[in-house]
Amino acid sequence: MDSSAGEKKAADDAVIGMLERGRRQFLALVDPVRPELHRYCARMTGSIADGEDVVQETLARAYYELSQLKEIPALRPWLFRIAHNRAVDHWRHESYRASEPLEAALELADSAAHEPDNVLARHQAVRAAIACFLALAPAQRGCVILKDVLDHSIDEIALELNLSGPAVKAALHRGRLALQLASLAPTAAPRPREMSPALLRYASLFNAHDWDGVRALLADDVRLDLVSRRKAAGRRDVAVYFSNYASAGDWRLIPAWLAGREVLAVARDAHSAAPDYFVELSWRDERVSAIRDYRHVPYIAQEAGFELSG
Repeated sequence: MDSSAGEKKAADDAVIGMLERGRRQFLALVDPVRPELHRYCARMTGSIADGEDVVQETLARAYYELSQLKEIPALRPWLFRIAHNRAVDHWRHESYRASEPLEAALELADSAAHEPDNVLARHQAVRAAIACFLALAPAQRGCVILKDVLDHSIDEIALELNLSGPAVKAALHRGRLALQLASLAPTAAPRPREMSPALLRYASLFNAHDWDGVRALLADDVRLDLVSRRKAAGRRDVAVYFSNYASAGDWRLIPAWLAGREVLAVARDAHSAAPDYFVELSWRDERVSAIRDYRHVPYIAQEAGFELSG
């Protein structure tokens, strides 16, 4: 390598190192808010996994915006404002339908009759299934989640969602009624389900540490998303992922259902009372085409209603 090429590589490495340090500092800054952001986004999207997608989009957007600012804004309202907008965009992209437009919260005048019963409403919201929140219009959904699930104040919600105080109270009133109706709606009895043989085989080979057998199930262009940590593509680059698990301890994979989707729940040791996180696989022609592992965002499993197989 000549001197000019060496100097260029050193300069490139310095820039990459600086960006990586900045990214880690940013993630450390927002880390205390992430579990709360996920609880919000999961209910805004109606899905644990989709909620984490929105959290990742929110943090990427915030990191970009931060580079354009001269000073750090008030962290929590700023992040929730971005998260709300990203969640609404996601909701619209997925073609969900709300009964009212986003601005509907402004239509109901503030009055004493619309003051919320906080204790009852909080009990209702915390117990409601995550998917039930999709029955609410976006502004109502955001206000109910922030107030009744996350216990934000009216003033905080107004700042986070860029609404007036009366509009927040109006959205709470309508949203709570809609959530109550959605929670009372009858649901169809679940149909008997069987795990796919391919997923069961993957779990069996993984638990047996048969890494050659696991790799034989991978597509050549397999993609790995170790959420919030790193991405890789192709069998060769993904191989490190299995090496890390080989030395990680007494974990085990448990085939499970999560919101109707097949996943692999992960217990960190044989004595775990409940799964600590989960892994989701995508398949193509009987081969694993993508692996999404939530090991580094353990808060995602706090509200996950796993249905474990067997």
